[in-house]
Amino acid sequence: MAQPRRNDFLIPTFGVLFDSIAIEFSFLFSYWLRFRTNVFSFLPLGQETPPFDAYFYGSLVIVPVWLLIFKTREMYGARRNVALVDEVFSIIRLVTLGMLIVMSAAFFYRAFSYSRVVFGLLWLTSITAIFIGRFFLYHLEKSLYRHGRELRNVVIIGDNETAELICKKLHNHPLLGYRLVGYFADRVKSKKRHTLKGSPALQQLANLGATENVPRKIRSGNIELVLIALTYREYPKLSELVCECEGINVEFMLVPEFLEVMTSGVRVKEIEGIPFIKIKSLPMTTWGRIAKRTFDILLSSALLIVLSPILLLIAIAIKLESKGPVFFRQERIGIDGKSFEMWKIRSMMVGAEAESGPVWAKENDPRTTQVGTFLRKTSTDELPQLINVLKGEMSLVGPRPERPYFVNQFRNLVPKYLDRHLVKTGMTGWAQVNGLRGNTSLQERIKYDVYYIENWSLRFDIKILLKTIRALFSTRRSP
Repeated sequence: MAQPRRNDFLIPTFGVLFDSIAIEFSFLFSYWLRFRTNVFSFLPLGQETPPFDAYFYGSLVIVPVWLLIFKTREMYGARRNVALVDEVFSIIRLVTLGMLIVMSAAFFYRAFSYSRVVFGLLWLTSITAIFIGRFFLYHLEKSLYRHGRELRNVVIIGDNETAELICKKLHNHPLLGYRLVGYFADRVKSKKRHTLKGSPALQQLANLGATENVPRKIRSGNIELVLIALTYREYPKLSELVCECEGINVEFMLVPEFLEVMTSGVRVKEIEGIPFIKIKSLPMTTWGRIAKRTFDILLSSALLIVLSPILLLIAIAIKLESKGPVFFRQERIGIDGKSFEMWKIRSMMVGAEAESGPVWAKENDPRTTQVGTFLRKTSTDELPQLINVLKGEMSLVGPRPERPYFVNQFRNLVPKYLDRHLVKTGMTGWAQVNGLRGNTSLQERIKYDVYYIENWSLRFDIKILLKTIRALFSTRRSP
């Protein structure tokens, strides 16, 4: 077993170092660009060129202040496992906060007047430079994990379905930064039970014995993290286990047995000193709905204008290939279970469901026209739904709308299926950008849809749209 690190030093240190260099570079580069080049010569200086020393010493104050801001927002640490898209938004938010602090300090500092142009350049260049540093740090961290470096040794306590899920997520996935070395269980799983439950993930790990062996094993086994996945019937063991492990420098984390109902990030709310775990949140607030609707109107209007020539060419191609309308409207179920007519470009023969009735489209569907095959591969047949977005019947981002036939079929079969109707349905969604398109697991799609609803933010919508653009030509589309 590899020797553990009792602290994560390397990645956080590189993070602080890269950010420090990026911030200092941005400040000095902004000064150089404003006062040492002719790029902004059209702007009057109003005074003599300020001395370089004043900006340099000012930057020495800014760097630690910004690093402290980044630290308080948990930007430094190994195994953050944050997507680069999310990192961009975090950097923009924190740099903006840092700039507000800098400008406030400059306002009260009367001995010297800093250039507002330099401040504007500092905002842009620091976001860019910090992200470049984070980009290299991200790939450096993943490279270390890929080569078995800086991994945390992890054990699981429990042998239930939750333990199986943890094992499947972490085992043989070193890029997450963890190394599963075994599990503790008070009873040995039989092959019959594994066959009934499905993938026997825990069988791939070493059985380290009963839970009573935990204190002795973790003292001598270079264990750094213990993931507890006990059932509520076994919770008396948990109290005993915690007492026996006092003084051991190992991190313990409890995975709740009701994990399946916890679709969003766990939040703890304290009321009169009593901590409560929030397992379900309300959908977006009134101001959130206003922001989302404003975003939908502005972007859908712009896209309809920009894409109108493409829609015209598609219409001509469809008319040249087959008889029938260019567009067709299909009843779908949207927010609050209300039906609406969703617009699409016709990609199939007229009367494609006359004999079969409502069915999901499939790959290489014989009902699809030649033009329609291209449209469906590129998802351009969905573009008319921008009209639905503009009318307020849909959103750019949200759970994909289903037809009434399928809604009635699944509402009593799939848990939380109707939670999808708490928000407007969308042209793209969190499930779709994670590969759950078409005839994929409906249960998994619901999990992603509910996660989106409970974690909605405008930043989340933008992230999904960016992921959609990236995945548009590389994944199978949904019907």
